[in-house]
Amino acid sequence: MSGNRIVVYKEPGVVAVETVDYPKLEVPADVAGAKGLSVKAPHAVILKTVATNICGSDQHMVRGRTSAPQGQTLGHEITGEVVEKGDDVQFLEVGDLVSVPFNIACGRCRNCKEGQTGVCLNVNPARAGSAYGYVDMGGWLGGQAEYVMVPFADFNLLRFPDRDQALEKIRDLAMLADIFPTGYHGAYTAGVTTGSTVYVAGAGPVGLAAALSAQLLGAAVVIVGDLNQDRLAQARSFGCETVDVGSDATLEDQVADVLGVNEVDCAVDAVGFEASAHGGGGEAPATVLNSVMAITRAGGRLGIPGLYVTGDPGAPDEDAKTGTLKVRLGLGWAKSHTLTTGQCPVMKYHRGLMMSILHDRAKIADAVNATVISLDDAPQGYRDFDSGAAKKYVLDPHGMVPAAA
Repeated sequence: MSGNRIVVYKEPGVVAVETVDYPKLEVPADVAGAKGLSVKAPHAVILKTVATNICGSDQHMVRGRTSAPQGQTLGHEITGEVVEKGDDVQFLEVGDLVSVPFNIACGRCRNCKEGQTGVCLNVNPARAGSAYGYVDMGGWLGGQAEYVMVPFADFNLLRFPDRDQALEKIRDLAMLADIFPTGYHGAYTAGVTTGSTVYVAGAGPVGLAAALSAQLLGAAVVIVGDLNQDRLAQARSFGCETVDVGSDATLEDQVADVLGVNEVDCAVDAVGFEASAHGGGGEAPATVLNSVMAITRAGGRLGIPGLYVTGDPGAPDEDAKTGTLKVRLGLGWAKSHTLTTGQCPVMKYHRGLMMSILHDRAKIADAVNATVISLDDAPQGYRDFDSGAAKKYVLDPHGMVPAAA
């Protein structure tokens, strides 16, 4: 192979599809040098990308809200076919279809051994935790591409048991790389269980995945809040109640209209740091965190899979530019809330969620309105997603994803 077409960040609001070198079975030089890994990666595979999704986290970079440099490659939600493997890959074969957790994990460090694969200690010289195609995450090439290299493949990859069945359900299975486990992680760590009443802040793809996950976990009522009417309609399409946080009515009053009381058992923040003020005001990064504490009962739990960053050059105030937010921690303390933050450890959940998909227990592609487009259409997909389209864009570099039924 002579090249590899890949989506690249050019400047705020602009991405392009460019050609780079075909991947090698090698660790990025910066990671190898800093962490003592060899550059050669016999533990790795090269995948032909079957499906790769546009994520809201990618949009933060593309909007210029991170320190991502021009030329940053993009894409961490990857599903692929093994086309080449290193000599130390023992349990995967060429032709296998696999899901790639967005967390890159070595499987050898303390955190990986304890199941905390979202904060692997060996694959990113900047901090614990790494991902494909993301700023400050180790310099690994993105997966919005024709081909991608995956290290420590035996540990990282989830193999689908039947190729034909997997291709038939690939739109659903494509969500296993990130948003389905991430949404599930938000609901699970919020303590959703049989009969729970749940509030999910944000009706983007992660919020919708969290809402579906809350239903899988047995919630009695799932309420989804957003400003975007199309996204709220998408939440209602699979049985959620909705509230419009852009209306004049308070969140508490709208929750009371649904439940008869103005609080829920647990809540999920699927928005993150680019939150808009309730009532349709401007950006207010701590709004969602404060609102979910306000409406969650004393003793309740909050799952926070929404992304918060340590550096935000486009933030509305100087504190927020360093990730310092005006959070009402005293309220959460007084109500004895438990908060869970950070990257989802995808491997904790992805096999069980795969089985739910394969046995028709989870229609995640329908829930998030998975919409397949070509790799060449990625720039338009980014623009449409940024404008609030109630869709989850799935890039299909090789024409392997069947149309929705």
